[in-house]
Formats: sequence, C-alpha cells, structure tokens
Amino acid sequence: MLQLIAWIVLALVHLMPALAFFRPTTLTALYGIRAEDPLFLLMHHRAALFLAVFVACLWAAWRPEARQLAGIVTAISMLGFLLLYWRAGSPTPLRTIATVDLIGLPFLAFALWGAFRPS
Repeated sequence: MLQLIAWIVLALVHLMPALAFFRPTTLTALYGIRAEDPLFLLMHHRAALFLAVFVACLWAAWRPEARQLAGIVTAISMLGFLLLYWRAGSPTPLRTIATVDLIGLPFLAFALWGAFRPS
C-alpha cells in the first residue's frame, strides 16, 4: 500500500508539467514562455516527456514489474533537473519546481527501494 502511495505522489509531481501537453497555455503560466517564442515548441515537447513519466509512475503504482524502469526514468527526471538547477545557480523563477522535486525525493527513494529490493 505504501508503494502505491509513493508512486501516486511521484505521478502527481509530474502532473502539472504533463498537462501542458494537452493545454499548451499552461507553459506560459508555469514557465513564462509565450507561444511566439521558439522555445515554446521545445517546452511543449518537454511536456510530452513529462506525460511519459506521469504514465510510467501510474503504471508502476499498479504493476510491480514496471517499477524498476519507472524508478530509473523518474530518478533521471527529478535528479537531473535538481542537478541542473543547482549548477545554474538555483535561478529564482525555477525555485517552485525545484521545491516540488525536493519534496518528492523521499517518495522517490522509497519507490526505488521497493523496486530494487531483493524479493
């Protein structure tokens, strides 16, 4: 049951950026990027990748055989962003995203532990 909760929390961490795939105006609200900006397309594609992480986490919540791959993908997403954020000097406009990822790290650690522990 706790594994289920951890995976659902991890899915929720990725929900808002994933929704931007279906509602691109969310990109302006989340990141301040306007549709005319050439980066808008790249960020829209990024939303598709977040949708993939979201789906992987939901899949892992109910399918234990999916947990190892979902854990690796989710860890790359979250830890990768946090590393880049830190290396960029922790830019203030991205602080909320970094905070959400930091809050999600204990859930990620628990999910990974469950995915990779010996049976």
